[in-house]
Amino acid sequence: MALSVGIVGLPNVGKSTLFNALTQASVEASAYPFCTVDPNIGVVEVPDHRLPRLADVIKPESVTPTQVRFVDIAGLVRGASKGAGLGNQFLGHIRECDALIHVVRCFADSQVAHVGGETDPIRDFETVEAELLLADLETAARAYEKVSKILRANARGPGRLEVEALERIVSALETGTPVRKLEFSREMAPVISAYHFLTQKRVLALANVDESGLPDGGESVSRLKIRSPDVEVVVVCAQVEAEIAEMDIEDRIAFLKDYGLESTGIDRLIGSAFRLLDLITFYTTASQKLQAWQVSDGDTAPVAAGRIHSDMETGFIRAEVAACEDVLQAGKMEAVREVGKLRVEGRDYVVKDGDVIRFLFKSD
Repeated sequence: MALSVGIVGLPNVGKSTLFNALTQASVEASAYPFCTVDPNIGVVEVPDHRLPRLADVIKPESVTPTQVRFVDIAGLVRGASKGAGLGNQFLGHIRECDALIHVVRCFADSQVAHVGGETDPIRDFETVEAELLLADLETAARAYEKVSKILRANARGPGRLEVEALERIVSALETGTPVRKLEFSREMAPVISAYHFLTQKRVLALANVDESGLPDGGESVSRLKIRSPDVEVVVVCAQVEAEIAEMDIEDRIAFLKDYGLESTGIDRLIGSAFRLLDLITFYTTASQKLQAWQVSDGDTAPVAAGRIHSDMETGFIRAEVAACEDVLQAGKMEAVREVGKLRVEGRDYVVKDGDVIRFLFKSD
């Protein structure tokens, strides 16, 4: 399953333009609020410098990169948590996303209306943040009342942990503390995850600047970073990214150099999303197919096998593992074994970024 990222922000901050650049789609991007009503969904390949090098060595019949699924919803407004601007409907589309990209407008343009009258990145960031908090507070308070009622009827019932966790969440949200800043016991964590709280998701701020704001974003972005030191801020000009997306590789490199950039904002955004969620990439080469997979840093070999198929995790026996660089140096998979660089690992092995793995498992 691809990493899923929701794109949020006020109307007219450049979300649809960004989405088009990300996915090379053609969704409408207009200078008036609520141009986007239904969510736009697109799947994007994750930039991976190792994958084509491995393909040159292994020469598989097919190559499949890992992917990110982006969900772009309509701009949120003050009162979205109560349904303003169809806010509840829009928020529902991103509840099951793994992370959120909060697009903040850091440019002034008289041709593009701003719902707040004038550009103010801090105010805009806080408006959307507040709506996510209020939406979660409504969800948590309603759930707390429901589970508490059940528990009162059966004091020893299974809902005790859930009530305790929800009570903590309601108290935190009432003071403006997002769910992601709370710590839960191992027993509580899966219970709370089932609610898909919006403020439990990790957030990446995308500062959408104009061309003159590249590469570092200037004063507006500096203020945003000071306001939210625990949130990574990626500087992108969505309009420039839309132009880059239509260029061939040689023109793209020259264009980026003119702006003092080493890579596109899209590539930096996807890389930041991977870091945000502590994801790493491993590779498999079964059946003449080279495929990249994403897994959380710290996951073991059976968990990685489960990313491919649940039966592989259940029936895991062992993993044959080689580092990507060892495969590239050896020239082919068979040569890795010959030089003693192919390792046999068991259930406790923690997968490393760049591992090339063959899983052995028993099936029912």
